[in-house]
Amino acid sequence: MHRLSPIRRRSSIRLAPLAALMLFACATPTPYQPLGTRGTGASGGYASQQIEQNRFRVSFSGNQLTSRERVENYLLFRAAELTVQNGYDGFTIVRRDTDRDVDTRVRTDPFRPGAFGYWAPSWRYYGPYGWRGWNPWFGRPFFTSTVDIDTIERYEAMAEIVMFRGTRANDPMSFDARAVMANLGPTIELPS
Repeated sequence: MHRLSPIRRRSSIRLAPLAALMLFACATPTPYQPLGTRGTGASGGYASQQIEQNRFRVSFSGNQLTSRERVENYLLFRAAELTVQNGYDGFTIVRRDTDRDVDTRVRTDPFRPGAFGYWAPSWRYYGPYGWRGWNPWFGRPFFTSTVDIDTIERYEAMAEIVMFRGTRANDPMSFDARAVMANLGPTIELPS
């Protein structure tokens, strides 16, 4: 039997967490970035389109690891950022919507190679009708039957905003852009 030397064993133990960390880094929620940004390892981001001088359509799309709350917060932050960039004090949300996209994938693959490749065990047993045989390729399902069900949720928030100067204290759909940026700013994760 081949044994690792103590030095190799220690270096293998040290590299295992590093490999796990690198794998985890590839799967991250969508950071606050423009839609279509490459090289961040995460899909999604914000987009905006000017409709009139002070009216914009803003959206934020998240990947399957981005929560609905984060998507909606990033949308509000983008609306506030856009408002300040255009020289306004606040914005009113005229229309707002959050879409939930659910993708359920069911995969059944009884002929997928297992721990022993394509070889599988078979059994013979004595039942009420005499000797019978069972193997994973024929007959009723048993522990080798594989069914993988993956449910993937993605959220996209969209809003149409109208920007204004001054304040609108009595309108619950109006926001002070600088206050939104100050309150949500600490929760915003930029791409690394």
